[in-house]
Amino acid sequence: MSTLKAWLHRHRQPLRYQLLDGLLATQALTPAQLHRKQQDDLRAMVDFARANTVYYGERFASLPDDWQIGDLPILTKADVTARLPDLLARNHNPRTTPIGHTGGSTGKPLAFYYNAAKHELMRAGMMRSYMLSGWRPGQKILNFWGARQDTVAGGVFGGERIGDFIAAEKTLPAHEVSESNLQDWARYIQRYHPTLIQGYASILAALARFVIDQQMPMPASLIGVYSTAEMLDDTQRRLMEEAFGCKVFNQYGSREIPNIACECRHGRMHVFTDMVWLESIDGNLLVTSLTNRLMPMIRYENGDSGELLDEQCDCGSPFPLMAMGLCRQNDFIIAPDGRRIHPSFFNRLLYGQTQVSQYQFVQEKPQQVVLRLASAAPLTDATVATMQASIAAAGLELEIAYLPEIERTISGKHRFVISRLSA
Repeated sequence: MSTLKAWLHRHRQPLRYQLLDGLLATQALTPAQLHRKQQDDLRAMVDFARANTVYYGERFASLPDDWQIGDLPILTKADVTARLPDLLARNHNPRTTPIGHTGGSTGKPLAFYYNAAKHELMRAGMMRSYMLSGWRPGQKILNFWGARQDTVAGGVFGGERIGDFIAAEKTLPAHEVSESNLQDWARYIQRYHPTLIQGYASILAALARFVIDQQMPMPASLIGVYSTAEMLDDTQRRLMEEAFGCKVFNQYGSREIPNIACECRHGRMHVFTDMVWLESIDGNLLVTSLTNRLMPMIRYENGDSGELLDEQCDCGSPFPLMAMGLCRQNDFIIAPDGRRIHPSFFNRLLYGQTQVSQYQFVQEKPQQVVLRLASAAPLTDATVATMQASIAAAGLELEIAYLPEIERTISGKHRFVISRLSA
């Protein structure tokens, strides 16, 4: 059945599989060949951006012919917000090109342009990451996803029923963690018999703890758990491996630049240098997309931290190694009835509010959440009313406090959801 599904899916999504074949082909290169390809791709992207976008035409106007990557200006989130239409490649209309939004996992929502080609390349890159576990197209994947916009029709995981069947992929909306939800999710895994499970680190860790506590056996079909969207810590990893009886693979990427890196079976995180050029400057990551000619993003400062490693991995992959720093660490908000509400619930409340430079939801009282905002303009009355109604449905009151700036943690990171209540 999995072979038939793979055949049907390849014919249903020909571009995705064409892109996947190209990505898999680069894995046959030597590290030296891959690095030369990456250098050529970087030169081609800079040349394209300079010739085809207003923003880079200005920023690269005086760039010397013998430039090095350190000569290129850094692209900040403030730059993207202020110059979004100027980052769109010529021959694309900014009024009709689709716009996506980040969830703001570093505390600042961001808008970006996307199209079908970018979406298909993202999905092809995800498939390559899955294959590091031994998964093959046609084998079942079960997603536990906290971002509502991804699970509706047209979202990343919002396919129709027949499409999900052919893709052998099912997504369960996981916006709220409760004991009844955890029980339903664990039972679904037992019935569905997936090969892979994928989801937010905090959701999968909560599910793993429930599975262990309830002594619920998981199917032998599982060969991997893919943790994404949040920082994965060692305690969460151990819980998942004990509960699901298989290896955990950490992924790294973002909505605006997906498929940056992923762990192999040896537990080492490889940077996909056929898709990105990654730098670490004093621990702060700068990422350049080598594939996005719709909206070039060169030396983009995404707010994450990490380190590039000059080491080899025994897995045989030609892709270089990295280590993630402390980033994307989130908290659950505690509802008055004891439910733990996932940070993505609060993320989506500010979806599309790109005038917000920083935000932070803080819970210090059992029935109240304070939204701390640094914003170029106040939220509209309608937006505030909608947010208050959404939070009231969870039994909570919302208070908004406007601030000139929101302080960072000792580690220098911005936490966008904080609960100071005991679970």
